[in-house]
Amino acid sequence: MKTASPTVKNLIKILIGTAWIDGKIQPEEREYLHRIAKEKGVDQEPDIYPLLYEFKAVSQAECYAWLKDYLGDQPTSEACQQLLEAISALIYSDGSVDSEEAKLLQTLQMIDPANENTEHASNTIITAIRNLYQRWVSKLE
Repeated sequence: MKTASPTVKNLIKILIGTAWIDGKIQPEEREYLHRIAKEKGVDQEPDIYPLLYEFKAVSQAECYAWLKDYLGDQPTSEACQQLLEAISALIYSDGSVDSEEAKLLQTLQMIDPANENTEHASNTIITAIRNLYQRWVSKLE
């Protein structure tokens, strides 16, 4: 059995933590997480399985710690943008954005070294969300 890279496993953990960030995993988020974990080959990993199948809840603190570990002390803008896209896809899988989910997106934007101020970060979040939503809607058509 091939073991998944730590980066892929950490990304899946962040996505699971993101789904829990509002206190409850929505059915659409659950479906999305299972699909992505299976595609990435980590759905049966010992450290992913209990999180994916909700045997263990994830706290906000854990989610933010995983985010920090994933990005490191000096994250690149590219890494931040890729993570933002992955998290946004999960968040919008249920068609709504909770305030805690919005805070997570904003935090990620503020970490991005390409964003020099919070107004620019907010505009970038809105643009990323709009682009993601447009792609999602075009897939449904």
